[in-house]
Amino acid sequence: MEIIELTLLENEPSVRLDKFVSGKLELSRKRVKDLLDQGHILVNGKIEKASTSILPNDLVTVHLPPLEEVDILPEKMDLDIVYEDADLLVINKPKGLVVHPAPGHYSGTLVNGLLYHCKDLSGINGEMRPGIVHRIDKDTSGLLIVCKNDKAHQEISSQLADKTCHRDYLALVHHPFSHSYGTINAPIGRDEKDRQKMTVTRKNAKEAITHFQVLKNYDQYAYIRCSLETGRTHQIRVHMQYIDHPIVGDPKYSYKKTPDTKGQLLHACHIEFVHPTTQEKMSFDAPLDPIFEEALERLERGDSL
Repeated sequence: MEIIELTLLENEPSVRLDKFVSGKLELSRKRVKDLLDQGHILVNGKIEKASTSILPNDLVTVHLPPLEEVDILPEKMDLDIVYEDADLLVINKPKGLVVHPAPGHYSGTLVNGLLYHCKDLSGINGEMRPGIVHRIDKDTSGLLIVCKNDKAHQEISSQLADKTCHRDYLALVHHPFSHSYGTINAPIGRDEKDRQKMTVTRKNAKEAITHFQVLKNYDQYAYIRCSLETGRTHQIRVHMQYIDHPIVGDPKYSYKKTPDTKGQLLHACHIEFVHPTTQEKMSFDAPLDPIFEEALERLERGDSL
């Protein structure tokens, strides 16, 4: 069992115990509640309620039991494989497919399908994420690199880190633009009010840069192409909300009243990288998801979404 000790700094405001632990360790509120109920979180050596206020110099001790080992089982799945060789695959992920398993969701993911298709995948990200170098959200469609061995995984990870792996996305956003190009340079960190969301902030944030080009303006929307210079969680979704052009259908970052598009209309359309073994420059494109395609067709006809 891992033992973690946490304290609130002198200049930090008082905060609820459950929120404090959740924020410091990036654990879900449900996970923190379970730890509290099991007596695994102590304040100055005593069991306290979730609502207890943590003050500067209070010692919060968290006993983290190891997560239950789970067998991730192979599942037969129709995968849209754009490219495959001995080192890697490029997958065109459909909208609605979760990339990797998580507690409470161990089946029906892309990883389950990959384990059926491939006997070996890189293990650098652990048994829950074999082969996964980068991810795209459940309701984002498009291209994803999957590595079959650790050498390929390390090489592609390095390209992502040094920004030589290029990724472009297509998105339909609210409100037309008055200009054709733009760059959003705004740091992104976890939203302190909602730990399931990210936000533009200077606090505990990382650099985030998104370039975009307006492909076409409609009456109430704009069709854009985004290029990532960094790869933060929910980066395009957060940045487009930040400039008041949230992505259509986005359940986290768009308006409450938004067209029913089964999630955000965001598609990873293009990816470029250098092959980890041959050193050949690889470039792939993927057509729009049918739901996204239909939305554009409706706008072209002058219909509402």
